Amino acid sequence: MSSANATKINLRYATFADLDLLRYWDKQPHVIASDPNDDWGWEVELDHNPDWREQLIAEIEGRPIGFIQIIDPAREESHYWGDIAADLRAIDIWIGEAADLGKGYGTKMMQLAITRCFADSSVTAVIIDPLVSNSRAHRFYERLGFKLIEYRRFGDDECFVYRLSRRDWQHHS
Repeated sequence: MSSANATKINLRYATFADLDLLRYWDKQPHVIASDPNDDWGWEVELDHNPDWREQLIAEIEGRPIGFIQIIDPAREESHYWGDIAADLRAIDIWIGEAADLGKGYGTKMMQLAITRCFADSSVTAVIIDPLVSNSRAHRFYERLGFKLIEYRRFGDDECFVYRLSRRDWQHHS
């Protein structure tokens, strides 16, 4: 079955053994289109495991299908999010292979990631920053209950910032 509802997706920590896979995914046109200006620095970041970040590989029956990063945006080292409130989490997500798009895997991955974020009782909301041009991602996040809160420029990227409060997540799920 190809339905994500019938398919068990597991999350595991990304390791240096995933380096070639992540580099390969970074070269896929759909991944580039969603994140064109970032160099993830995998060679360094896969061996750097601060307590404010989780880098996860999503798998189906041991087959890697995607990547999720969850950070505490108030504590992360680059200050990408700027001056931001405590008790938030920010998520980056992508499906590695174009053939795995549109099968519900991203929805299941986000549900797992959001559940993981809110497992910490101090977390009040989850934020994300899809490109303004990525209308498919906007619809995806809105279906999950995220609300558009602002337009923001991150470096060369024009993004919308979406937010999902704990209350909205509980109501939505």
